[in-house]
Amino acid sequence: MAQANGNFEVKMVPQGEATAIPGRMTLDKQFYGDLEATSKGEMLAAMSGVKGSAGYVAMEQVTGALAGRPGSFVLQHSGTMTRGVPTLSVTVVPDSGTGELVGLTGQMTIDIADGKHLYGFEYEIIQA
Repeated sequence: MAQANGNFEVKMVPQGEATAIPGRMTLDKQFYGDLEATSKGEMLAAMSGVKGSAGYVAMEQVTGALAGRPGSFVLQHSGTMTRGVPTLSVTVVPDSGTGELVGLTGQMTIDIADGKHLYGFEYEIIQA
């Protein structure tokens, strides 16, 4: 498996009423580092009545270059927070790669440190 690392900026824009459950947001991201790309997506989220407990799902289309290979792919997110303890899965949707990213598989991690969003992306490109 190859490893890509870098940072990203994200803009989330609420859609609909702020009190709606689930809440819906649009996502716009700019990735830097080994993944030079932009993405557009949508997220659904819900917070519970217990502080620090929530969940979200999202889909985003990533377009750019991964380690210099141009193309696009889709990421699927599933995250929960249980009383402040997070779990997150961000996975490449099977067979969503285009261009030189056809056959892409992998998992992405996301960390936030000092207000900066960082990613780690373990991936491989499986030739058909």
